[in-house]
Amino acid sequence: MTSQTYLSELFSLDGRVAVVTGGSSGIGRAIAGALARAGASVVVVARGEEELAATVGELAADGCRSAWVSADLGTREGVRAAAEQAAEAFGEPDILVNSAGVNLRPPMGELSVEVWDTTMAVNLEAPYLLGQRFGPRMAERGFGRIIHITSQQAHRAFVQSGAYGVSKGALESLARSQAETWSPYGVTCNTLVPGFVMTPLNARLSSDPEKVAALAARTMVGRNGLADDFAGAAVFLASRASAYVTGQAIFVDGGFSVH
Repeated sequence: MTSQTYLSELFSLDGRVAVVTGGSSGIGRAIAGALARAGASVVVVARGEEELAATVGELAADGCRSAWVSADLGTREGVRAAAEQAAEAFGEPDILVNSAGVNLRPPMGELSVEVWDTTMAVNLEAPYLLGQRFGPRMAERGFGRIIHITSQQAHRAFVQSGAYGVSKGALESLARSQAETWSPYGVTCNTLVPGFVMTPLNARLSSDPEKVAALAARTMVGRNGLADDFAGAAVFLASRASAYVTGQAIFVDGGFSVH
Protein backbone atom coordinates (compact mmCIF):
# COMPACT_ATOMS: atom_id res chain seq x y z
CA MET A 1 0.00 0.00 0.00
CA THR A 2 1.36 3.41 -0.95
CA SER A 3 1.38 6.29 1.50
CA GLN A 4 -1.07 8.13 -0.73
CA THR A 5 -3.51 5.21 -0.65
CA TYR A 6 -3.16 4.85 3.10
CA LEU A 7 -3.82 8.54 3.73
CA SER A 8 -6.74 8.52 1.33
CA GLU A 9 -8.37 5.59 3.11
CA LEU A 10 -7.95 7.34 6.45
CA PHE A 11 -8.97 10.87 5.57
CA SER A 12 -10.73 10.99 2.20
CA LEU A 13 -14.33 12.19 2.25
CA ASP A 14 -15.11 11.02 -1.28
CA GLY A 15 -18.77 10.06 -1.52
CA ARG A 16 -19.71 11.79 1.72
CA VAL A 17 -22.24 14.60 2.05
CA ALA A 18 -21.69 17.40 4.57
CA VAL A 19 -23.92 20.19 5.85
CA VAL A 20 -22.10 23.16 7.40
CA THR A 21 -24.10 25.88 9.13
CA GLY A 22 -22.45 29.27 9.33
CA GLY A 23 -20.40 28.05 6.40
CA SER A 24 -20.18 31.35 4.52
CA SER A 25 -17.79 33.11 6.90
CA GLY A 26 -15.10 32.59 9.51
CA ILE A 27 -14.40 29.14 10.90
CA GLY A 28 -17.46 27.66 9.21
CA ARG A 29 -16.29 28.78 5.79
CA ALA A 30 -12.82 27.35 6.35
CA ILE A 31 -14.31 24.03 7.45
CA ALA A 32 -16.72 23.91 4.50
CA GLY A 33 -13.78 24.45 2.17
CA ALA A 34 -11.67 21.80 3.87
CA LEU A 35 -14.40 19.16 3.73
CA ALA A 36 -15.16 19.94 0.10
CA ARG A 37 -11.49 19.78 -0.92
CA ALA A 38 -11.22 16.46 0.93
CA GLY A 39 -13.91 15.10 -1.38
CA ALA A 40 -17.26 15.73 0.31
CA SER A 41 -20.27 17.29 -1.37
CA VAL A 42 -20.94 20.26 0.87
CA VAL A 43 -24.11 22.23 1.55
CA VAL A 44 -23.39 25.61 3.12
CA VAL A 45 -26.18 27.04 5.28
CA ALA A 46 -26.24 30.68 6.37
CA ARG A 47 -28.35 33.83 6.06
CA GLY A 48 -26.63 36.11 3.55
CA GLU A 49 -27.16 35.05 -0.04
CA GLU A 50 -24.28 37.14 -1.36
CA GLU A 51 -21.78 35.52 1.01
CA LEU A 52 -23.24 32.07 0.33
CA ALA A 53 -22.94 32.50 -3.43
CA ALA A 54 -19.36 33.72 -3.08
CA THR A 55 -18.41 30.72 -0.93
CA VAL A 56 -19.94 28.19 -3.28
CA GLY A 57 -18.45 29.99 -6.27
CA GLU A 58 -14.98 29.73 -4.76
CA LEU A 59 -15.46 26.01 -4.15
CA ALA A 60 -16.76 25.45 -7.66
CA ALA A 61 -13.67 27.18 -9.05
CA ASP A 62 -11.59 24.58 -7.20
CA GLY A 63 -13.62 21.76 -8.74
CA CYS A 64 -15.61 21.02 -5.59
CA ARG A 65 -19.24 19.94 -5.43
CA SER A 66 -21.24 22.35 -3.29
CA ALA A 67 -24.58 24.08 -2.85
CA TRP A 68 -26.05 26.69 -0.55
CA VAL A 69 -29.19 27.23 1.48
CA SER A 70 -30.20 30.63 2.83
CA ALA A 71 -31.96 30.21 6.17
CA ASP A 72 -32.81 31.84 9.47
CA LEU A 73 -31.61 29.43 12.15
CA GLY A 74 -33.11 31.58 14.88
CA THR A 75 -36.55 29.96 14.54
CA ARG A 76 -37.64 26.33 14.66
CA GLU A 77 -39.45 26.73 11.37
CA GLY A 78 -36.33 28.17 9.77
CA VAL A 79 -34.17 25.31 11.03
CA ARG A 80 -36.57 22.67 9.80
CA ALA A 81 -36.87 24.28 6.40
CA ALA A 82 -33.09 24.57 6.13
CA ALA A 83 -32.66 20.89 7.00
CA GLU A 84 -35.06 19.75 4.30
CA GLN A 85 -33.53 22.02 1.67
CA ALA A 86 -30.03 20.89 2.61
CA ALA A 87 -30.97 17.22 2.25
CA GLU A 88 -32.43 17.89 -1.20
CA ALA A 89 -29.12 19.11 -2.61
CA PHE A 90 -27.05 15.90 -2.50
CA GLY A 91 -29.09 13.56 -0.31
CA GLU A 92 -29.02 12.89 3.42
CA PRO A 93 -25.81 14.15 5.01
CA ASP A 94 -23.15 11.96 6.57
CA ILE A 95 -21.51 14.95 8.26
CA LEU A 96 -23.13 17.82 10.17
CA VAL A 97 -21.06 20.79 11.28
CA ASN A 98 -22.77 23.35 13.51
CA SER A 99 -20.73 26.53 13.22
CA ALA A 100 -23.49 29.16 12.99
CA GLY A 101 -23.70 31.31 16.08
CA VAL A 102 -24.47 34.69 17.58
CA ASN A 103 -22.13 36.42 20.01
CA LEU A 104 -24.20 38.88 22.04
CA ARG A 105 -22.42 39.94 25.24
CA PRO A 106 -24.28 42.48 27.35
CA PRO A 107 -23.24 42.51 31.03
CA MET A 108 -25.14 39.88 33.01
CA GLY A 109 -27.10 42.53 34.89
CA GLU A 110 -28.31 43.93 31.57
CA LEU A 111 -28.99 40.58 29.89
CA SER A 112 -32.52 40.69 28.50
CA VAL A 113 -34.85 37.80 27.86
CA GLU A 114 -34.73 38.67 24.16
CA VAL A 115 -30.93 38.32 23.98
CA TRP A 116 -31.10 35.09 25.99
CA ASP A 117 -33.73 33.61 23.67
CA THR A 118 -31.89 34.64 20.50
CA THR A 119 -28.62 33.21 21.79
CA MET A 120 -30.13 29.89 22.82
CA ALA A 121 -32.13 29.56 19.61
CA VAL A 122 -29.15 29.91 17.27
CA ASN A 123 -26.29 28.53 19.38
CA LEU A 124 -28.05 25.59 21.04
CA GLU A 125 -31.53 24.83 19.75
CA ALA A 126 -30.60 24.86 16.06
CA PRO A 127 -27.80 22.30 16.57
CA TYR A 128 -30.19 20.18 18.65
CA LEU A 129 -32.91 20.26 16.00
CA LEU A 130 -30.49 19.52 13.17
CA GLY A 131 -29.06 16.64 15.17
CA GLN A 132 -32.54 15.24 15.76
CA ARG A 133 -33.23 15.47 12.03
CA PHE A 134 -30.00 13.95 10.74
CA GLY A 135 -28.53 11.89 13.61
CA PRO A 136 -31.00 8.96 13.60
CA ARG A 137 -30.65 8.54 9.83
CA MET A 138 -26.87 8.55 10.13
CA ALA A 139 -27.23 5.82 12.75
CA GLU A 140 -29.45 3.77 10.45
CA ARG A 141 -26.78 3.93 7.74
CA GLY A 142 -23.99 3.04 10.20
CA PHE A 143 -21.86 6.15 9.68
CA GLY A 144 -22.10 9.76 10.76
CA ARG A 145 -20.12 12.68 12.09
CA ILE A 146 -21.55 15.57 14.11
CA ILE A 147 -19.15 18.42 14.88
CA HIS A 148 -20.05 21.47 16.95
CA ILE A 149 -17.99 24.65 17.23
CA THR A 150 -17.99 25.83 20.83
CA SER A 151 -15.84 28.31 22.77
CA GLN A 152 -13.40 28.82 25.62
CA GLN A 153 -16.44 30.22 27.43
CA ALA A 154 -17.85 26.69 27.59
CA HIS A 155 -15.10 25.99 30.15
CA ARG A 156 -14.36 29.29 31.86
CA ALA A 157 -16.05 32.65 32.27
CA PHE A 158 -14.28 35.76 31.00
CA VAL A 159 -14.94 38.86 28.85
CA GLN A 160 -18.62 38.82 29.88
CA SER A 161 -19.53 35.26 28.94
CA GLY A 162 -23.20 35.85 29.71
CA ALA A 163 -25.72 33.86 27.69
CA TYR A 164 -23.07 33.06 25.08
CA GLY A 165 -20.97 31.04 27.53
CA VAL A 166 -24.05 29.23 28.79
CA SER A 167 -25.08 28.28 25.26
CA LYS A 168 -21.62 26.94 24.39
CA GLY A 169 -21.35 24.96 27.62
CA ALA A 170 -24.72 23.41 26.90
CA LEU A 171 -23.63 22.65 23.34
CA GLU A 172 -20.74 20.58 24.65
CA SER A 173 -23.17 18.70 26.89
CA LEU A 174 -25.40 18.16 23.86
CA ALA A 175 -22.46 16.60 22.00
CA ARG A 176 -21.90 14.15 24.86
CA SER A 177 -25.58 13.21 24.94
CA GLN A 178 -25.59 12.71 21.18
CA ALA A 179 -22.42 10.64 21.41
CA GLU A 180 -23.93 8.44 24.10
CA THR A 181 -27.00 7.82 21.96
CA TRP A 182 -25.57 7.34 18.47
CA SER A 183 -21.91 6.32 18.79
CA PRO A 184 -22.81 2.60 19.12
CA TYR A 185 -24.17 2.93 15.58
CA GLY A 186 -21.11 4.55 14.02
CA VAL A 187 -22.00 8.20 14.60
CA THR A 188 -19.35 10.20 16.45
CA CYS A 189 -20.20 13.55 18.04
CA ASN A 190 -17.49 15.99 19.09
CA THR A 191 -16.77 19.68 19.55
CA LEU A 192 -13.95 21.91 18.34
CA VAL A 193 -13.00 24.60 20.85
CA PRO A 194 -11.35 27.70 19.35
CA GLY A 195 -9.20 30.20 21.13
CA PHE A 196 -9.44 33.78 19.96
CA VAL A 197 -9.87 33.73 16.19
CA MET A 198 -9.97 36.81 14.00
CA THR A 199 -13.44 36.36 12.48
CA PRO A 200 -16.52 38.58 12.04
CA LEU A 201 -18.06 36.93 15.11
CA ASN A 202 -15.27 38.44 17.21
CA ALA A 203 -15.40 41.90 15.66
CA ARG A 204 -15.90 43.55 19.06
CA LEU A 205 -12.55 42.32 20.38
CA SER A 206 -10.76 42.43 17.03
CA SER A 207 -11.17 46.20 16.93
CA ASP A 208 -9.04 46.66 20.08
CA PRO A 209 -5.31 46.21 19.20
CA GLU A 210 -4.24 46.00 22.86
CA LYS A 211 -6.69 43.21 23.64
CA VAL A 212 -5.76 41.35 20.44
CA ALA A 213 -2.07 41.52 21.41
CA ALA A 214 -2.80 40.40 24.98
CA LEU A 215 -4.78 37.40 23.76
CA ALA A 216 -1.98 36.42 21.37
CA ALA A 217 0.54 36.63 24.20
CA ARG A 218 -1.54 34.19 26.25
CA THR A 219 -1.14 31.45 23.64
CA MET A 220 1.85 29.10 23.50
CA VAL A 221 2.45 29.64 19.79
CA GLY A 222 2.49 33.43 20.08
CA ARG A 223 -0.39 34.33 17.78
CA ASN A 224 -4.17 34.37 17.62
CA GLY A 225 -6.03 31.81 15.59
CA LEU A 226 -6.98 31.88 11.93
CA ALA A 227 -10.03 30.22 10.43
CA ASP A 228 -7.81 27.94 8.34
CA ASP A 229 -6.30 26.49 11.54
CA PHE A 230 -9.45 24.37 11.82
CA ALA A 231 -9.21 22.65 8.44
CA GLY A 232 -7.14 19.66 9.53
CA ALA A 233 -9.06 19.00 12.74
CA ALA A 234 -12.37 19.18 10.89
CA VAL A 235 -11.28 16.73 8.18
CA PHE A 236 -9.98 14.38 10.88
CA LEU A 237 -13.24 14.46 12.84
CA ALA A 238 -15.28 14.02 9.64
CA SER A 239 -13.27 11.08 8.37
CA ARG A 240 -12.86 7.39 9.09
CA ALA A 241 -9.69 8.25 11.03
CA SER A 242 -11.71 9.54 14.01
CA ALA A 243 -13.95 6.48 14.43
CA TYR A 244 -12.84 5.98 18.05
CA VAL A 245 -13.06 9.65 19.04
CA THR A 246 -16.45 10.69 20.37
CA GLY A 247 -17.95 12.88 23.08
CA GLN A 248 -14.77 14.95 23.16
CA ALA A 249 -13.97 18.66 23.25
CA ILE A 250 -10.88 19.16 21.10
CA PHE A 251 -9.10 22.46 21.68
CA VAL A 252 -7.69 24.20 18.60
CA ASP A 253 -6.33 27.23 20.39
CA GLY A 254 -2.55 27.42 20.16
CA GLY A 255 -2.29 26.43 23.81
CA PHE A 256 -4.50 29.32 24.97
CA SER A 257 -6.48 27.11 27.37
CA VAL A 258 -3.47 25.65 29.15
CA HIS A 259 -1.15 28.66 29.35
